[in-house]
Amino acid sequence: MNKKISIIIVTLIFSTVLWVSISLSNEYYASINVKLKVIDLPFGYTTGSKLPSNIVIKLKGKGWKLAVESLGADADFFVSAKYDSGKINLNLYNSLSDNRWLANDIAVININPDTLSFHIEKIVSKKIKILPNLNLTFRQGYGLAEPVYIYPESTIVYGPWSVIKNLTSIPTEYASYVNTDSRIKEKLSLAPVQGIFYGDNSAVLFLDIQKIVDMNFDGVPIKIYDIPVDRDIVFLPNKISVGIKGGIEFLGKVTPDQFKVSINYRNIVSDTLGSIIPDIQMPPNLSLIYIKPERLRYIIKKY
Repeated sequence: MNKKISIIIVTLIFSTVLWVSISLSNEYYASINVKLKVIDLPFGYTTGSKLPSNIVIKLKGKGWKLAVESLGADADFFVSAKYDSGKINLNLYNSLSDNRWLANDIAVININPDTLSFHIEKIVSKKIKILPNLNLTFRQGYGLAEPVYIYPESTIVYGPWSVIKNLTSIPTEYASYVNTDSRIKEKLSLAPVQGIFYGDNSAVLFLDIQKIVDMNFDGVPIKIYDIPVDRDIVFLPNKISVGIKGGIEFLGKVTPDQFKVSINYRNIVSDTLGSIIPDIQMPPNLSLIYIKPERLRYIIKKY
């Protein structure tokens, strides 16, 4: 019984191999998708036009040959710039000799696209700002204690002038931080842009996320500038209250003397309402909620 089963299995295997061999000896058609690569560029030059990243080649040949070509479909299809510059027009059928991985007994029926028109330009450089590409949300009561910071803040971009002349910023790869309540430091890659390359391929992102709280400072004095020697100004009231919010670690270090409330005498002279809004300077990374009172009445005294 076991001998009969062995004979049947061997027969089936032999039949399958024979059928595959006969089938692969016939001619077939196949399409492969391959990467496009421009070679033989002059030193210091690059392609200044947007080219298709892949092309589709339709082939005709023996089945077993097509199977081999299909397995190598991740190969590059080379087109030569012949060390020329300026505008280049190429018929891809003329580039078949540059692609020896295509077997001689395989017929190329069609190439799509079959022609290319592009420019070869000198590589130039430009310093461009890096912008983080973020989706950022916070846990309730938390937020950014200081602006988003990324290092380096810019990078040198190399490529054809036709590509980089309109670039004002380079984004990082997309990053998402949801319901966040703690500091973040992470290395992000720069998003690729076809035809250019970077001096720095990545940047470090810093997010100072803290609990956001409010604080009030009373009795902040008012200072007046550019007042003539024969004048004096009396403000009603002569001190104000300031409400601010910010990261809890920053607010814990803030003192009243860090607030500078001022008014320029020229603004009083030009005032027609009888009250004026003061200017206020305060420590960085804080937000002003209110000042009380919002407007100050005044009395001008002459000597």
